[in-house]
Amino acid sequence: MGADRLLVLCLALAAAAAAAGQRPSAVSVGGLFTYESTIGRAARLAIELAVDDVNADTTVLAGTNLNLITQDTNCSGFLGTIEALELMEKNVVAVIGPQSSGIGHVISHVVNELHVPLLSFAATDPTLSASEYPYFLRSTISDYFQMHAVASIVDYYQWKEVTAIFVDDDYGRGGVSVLGDVLAAKRARISYKAAIPPNANTDVITDVLFTANMMESRVFVVHVNPDTGMNIFSIANKLRMMASGYVWIVTDWLAAVLDSSSSRDLNDMSYIQGIIVLRQHIPDSDAKTKFISKWNSVARNRSIDSALNSYGFYAYDSVWIVARAIDQLLDSGHQMNFSADPRLHDSNGSTLHLSTLKIFDGGEQLLQQLLLTNITGLTGQVRFDSDRNLVQPAYDVLNVGGSGSRLIGYWSNYSGLSVASPEILYQKPQNTSTSAQRLYSVMWPGETITKPRGWVFPNNGKPLRVGVPNKPSFKELVSGGTGPDNVSGYSIDIFNAAIKLLPYPVPCQFIAIGDGLNNPSYDDIINKISTNSLDAAVGDFAIVRNRTKIAEFTQPYIEAGLVIVAPARRATSSAWAFLKPFTVEMWCVTGALFIFVGVVVWILEHRANEEFRGSPRQQVLTIFWFSFSTMFFAHRQNTVSALGRFVLIIWMFVVLIINSSYTASLTSILTVQQLATGITGLDNLVASALPIGYQAGKFVRNYLIDELNIPESRLVPLSTVQEYADALNRGPKNGGVAAIVDEMPCVEIFLTSHCNFRIVGQEFTKEGWGFAFQRDSPLAADLSTAILQLSESGQLQKIHDEWFTDPSCISEDSGLGAVQLSLGSFWGLFLMCALICTSALIVFFARVCWQYSRYSKYGADVEPGEPAAVATAIVAEIQPARPRPARLGSFKELIQFVDKKEEEVRREMKRRSSEKDNGAGGSSQGRSLPSA
Repeated sequence: MGADRLLVLCLALAAAAAAAGQRPSAVSVGGLFTYESTIGRAARLAIELAVDDVNADTTVLAGTNLNLITQDTNCSGFLGTIEALELMEKNVVAVIGPQSSGIGHVISHVVNELHVPLLSFAATDPTLSASEYPYFLRSTISDYFQMHAVASIVDYYQWKEVTAIFVDDDYGRGGVSVLGDVLAAKRARISYKAAIPPNANTDVITDVLFTANMMESRVFVVHVNPDTGMNIFSIANKLRMMASGYVWIVTDWLAAVLDSSSSRDLNDMSYIQGIIVLRQHIPDSDAKTKFISKWNSVARNRSIDSALNSYGFYAYDSVWIVARAIDQLLDSGHQMNFSADPRLHDSNGSTLHLSTLKIFDGGEQLLQQLLLTNITGLTGQVRFDSDRNLVQPAYDVLNVGGSGSRLIGYWSNYSGLSVASPEILYQKPQNTSTSAQRLYSVMWPGETITKPRGWVFPNNGKPLRVGVPNKPSFKELVSGGTGPDNVSGYSIDIFNAAIKLLPYPVPCQFIAIGDGLNNPSYDDIINKISTNSLDAAVGDFAIVRNRTKIAEFTQPYIEAGLVIVAPARRATSSAWAFLKPFTVEMWCVTGALFIFVGVVVWILEHRANEEFRGSPRQQVLTIFWFSFSTMFFAHRQNTVSALGRFVLIIWMFVVLIINSSYTASLTSILTVQQLATGITGLDNLVASALPIGYQAGKFVRNYLIDELNIPESRLVPLSTVQEYADALNRGPKNGGVAAIVDEMPCVEIFLTSHCNFRIVGQEFTKEGWGFAFQRDSPLAADLSTAILQLSESGQLQKIHDEWFTDPSCISEDSGLGAVQLSLGSFWGLFLMCALICTSALIVFFARVCWQYSRYSKYGADVEPGEPAAVATAIVAEIQPARPRPARLGSFKELIQFVDKKEEEVRREMKRRSSEKDNGAGGSSQGRSLPSA
């Protein structure tokens, strides 16, 4: 009663001060938590110490005392709500708490009406949002970020499915809902949700864990309350769920339990060996060290048998946040006034006294001051972002082992998983890439350092439902019989061999899809997987883009690109077959080049080689004989000039290429098969208007229409090998097809029994066949590894040879559709030869012109012994000579000069040079006689 009278006195003094316009001598704040709980024991003492420190600090609330009024929620939603209402009756300006997210949802509606800010240090439910509860403010880290940390760990170890074990209340459901969304963004999922009712007994928890253990996922995420959570691991240990192969990721509630246990029960620790635990990251500081020492000292004096946990730090900072906000509000001149809510009144006979609940007039202003908080507390920087969450959320990642736990890394919203503390990473550029994520090694349950696979085949008695296409043909690939075990084929053998390599048993139930008379739609089979009608599909399923969006495929076990098959026939011989190797254009150009080279060699050899001289008729015959005899290397004329020999060498090389090509082409034309429809490749097929066959039910139809833009009217579905042969034999004129487009393995099977058809062109796609599973199924990855093992051991090829080798039809190795050689194949060679010949002619005529210029400068021919010539020379020496411009002779003289033999020209030039020298000597003597 004395305490109540003191409280009333304080409130009266505060009201009097407010009325006088002065700072009140005391301001009351509330505390709402469970006294006897893991979090409440640490938080209660931390809040009391914080209030003492605030009142002892003269820089905060100077002249105003901070009074703390606490209420015990007793771990009950109903009692917690009643206690919260009682707290509101005492005119508190803010409430530190509640501890429970469930109570937070209820009491937030009350504070919204009364304008009393609610600052919770432990209600982490992400659904407590500012948009719905504007007066709710969280001074700890939201589970929104904690679930991002859990998802980052799952993604780091490349697990795709987890089982969520959670308490079925607002706190548990809100966290797991966020976890599901974050995992989905990382292409993982919650495969099973194991909800535990609040205050569940051992039998209920046992049933929940037993059901969860029947599922395939072995990665368990536990998100429950700290006061009852340890019971889960005790039961899991009895169910042998803490053995090797299991993964346990636990949210921060367990860290609070471990940190609060002053003397840990070694028996309890044995249940949780190898699990991964998250804990709010509290940076080291002197203030933190001093507070821990102070808290421990006071706890010993009060005989408190629990230790401090991270929630105690957030509770301590919450008091300071409120104190500084109140101080700012008072400094701005606001008063702590309350007014009655006219909507609240006591009904006749009611004992609830609702009229005692008052509206805090300064609640909106105090809330704004709280949102502007920017201080450094025990938990680090305390500041709220636009979503009213603390900035820089971070967690320690712990691995439980022995009698304690080991720090293996950190998670922060800034950089993800790392082994460096967040404080260091904040000073560096942000990097959340996959390569930057890192944790130290983990000791997993079962005392193993090998990363668990994270899943097993579900032990629920349900075999794997495997869909198999039941087709009327191509049964060498897959044959789905009438019974579940009556399946066979190449694909089935590959699948069974890969299943045997898995380190765990996988019971399978094969389900035939189709009536066996018509090909089923392969896309429909894949869709059955996405709708959970099937677990897998085995057969000749091509891995194409649209299918990978709805199913998970294994590593391809065979290449299956698309090829074109067309009918072939023997070419009929004719009397003019020898002309077919070259086109008409090629024949004309080749003949012209023969004559051109003959003329060039004749020009180069005519002046120096007697074999290229004679009468005009004889020389023309020589040109033609020499030209065409080089085709058989039978020319008898020898070349003596350097240019002639050089041109002849190049020409002989050209003739060798022409002869070889002609021989090969003629041989091919007379021996190989020809395409009956004229289709030679993909471009030819697409450009034509001829009908095209394809295997019904396969992806080929969509590929031809969507990718190659072939009209659907040109496509003809075919189902059996016999339909293939009939359609090709009839041809487009008789209701058949010009060619068939299908995958290479199917074409190989078709050609083993039909040798009159051939593959045209090259493979124009690079697909492969794989086994399809549901999205993110771990079986796909394990079977991919098994397929690689089959390939490396040679068993994959061995199975292929057993199904694809058929000696009944030996494939001919000769080519298909030999074509005429055109000028396009030789124009480069011909151009080179023509340029060389032209260059040789240029050099030759340049040399001739040079010789002719020297030959002409000596004047007309002077025969020795002619009197007129001698007299003319003497007169020319005695009398002054008239200068005459030097000029070349006429064109006729040039032609005569070119026609002369090289030897005669040299001899004539030598003679003229000698005569000129002799004439110069006689002239000198004639000029000296008169002087004598």
